[in-house]
Amino acid sequence: MPFYIGLMSGTSLDGLDFALIEQNDRTTLIGTHYEAMPQQLKQDLLDLCSPGPNELARAAMAEQAWAELASSGVNKLLGKAQMDAKAIRAIGSHGQTIRHEPQRGFTIQIGHPPLLAELTSISVVADFRRRDMAAGGQGAPLVPAFHEAMFSDTTRIRAALNIGGFSNLSLLNPSTTTHGFDCGPGNVLLDAWIQRHQGLAYDRNGDWASTGKVHAQLLAKLLDDKFFAAQGPKSTGRELFNLPWLDTHLASYSDMAAADVQATLLELTARSIRDSLLASQPETQDVLVCGGGAHNAALMQRLRDLLPTCLVTSTTDYGVEPDWIEAMAFAWLAHCCLEGIPANRPSVTGARGARILGAIYPA
Repeated sequence: MPFYIGLMSGTSLDGLDFALIEQNDRTTLIGTHYEAMPQQLKQDLLDLCSPGPNELARAAMAEQAWAELASSGVNKLLGKAQMDAKAIRAIGSHGQTIRHEPQRGFTIQIGHPPLLAELTSISVVADFRRRDMAAGGQGAPLVPAFHEAMFSDTTRIRAALNIGGFSNLSLLNPSTTTHGFDCGPGNVLLDAWIQRHQGLAYDRNGDWASTGKVHAQLLAKLLDDKFFAAQGPKSTGRELFNLPWLDTHLASYSDMAAADVQATLLELTARSIRDSLLASQPETQDVLVCGGGAHNAALMQRLRDLLPTCLVTSTTDYGVEPDWIEAMAFAWLAHCCLEGIPANRPSVTGARGARILGAIYPA
């Protein structure tokens, strides 16, 4: 029986998600593990997301530390599952994105896959994005093919919505090709704003945002960014949506209450998702939400309010906890690479054609 481990470390930089799957004619989740990101490593990785001195050496050191953390998580997951490393065909590692600039033709994920293979004695498949980008694609999002495999239905028009640091949609219509794209900021601005003002990692349940009021003028200015008007294929990252971007828009609203800014940022996430979905697949019946945003009760309720004709629920209702979908996806992508199965979707990324994704680092 082929077993794979998927490893995902997202833009939130809070930690690494590990998913152990069995892959036959379907994907079955066997075990999970979460490894918190040490504060120093988190800061080092965050610093690498913007230009700075001595970047090459700092990136090399950071990815060594990241691979060591990842190997520790793999070993803990195997211990939980009472499995030997020899039983795992491969690890699918997304690595840590530190730059994503498709308009300039590059994306950078670090994670030292050969070191990870050495430390775990398991083959590693990594560097999934650049093959798609070499074929003219955005290199992201890559999960729509997995969403299609997991959640498509022959009778229902669905959208799989991942809300991590950024939000992305996979449009699953049984009568057409799967489409998908990034919608804009998911949790990245919400997390950054509450960290600045309250020293908290995130706004649990959207409780702080719920104490504020949406500022209509600020919201309109934020939504006026050209990214939101662009049609897919499109992807984004911290290079665009970050605190300096927000601060520029806030310059005219220096007296605004911090809670009102948080409420407006939550509305920005919800509105950008709603607008993207209605513009691209207005007949959607089901919205399946995964990622950390699925735990934000205020955000989930706002999406239900904005999409009254859709059934908006967590992927829990479809048999998979929302926290593990992306890690599962990279385990599945490793399987596709080793089996020679193209796993990008040109309709999503804009690549010239279907491509086998990933580079293989044997154990």
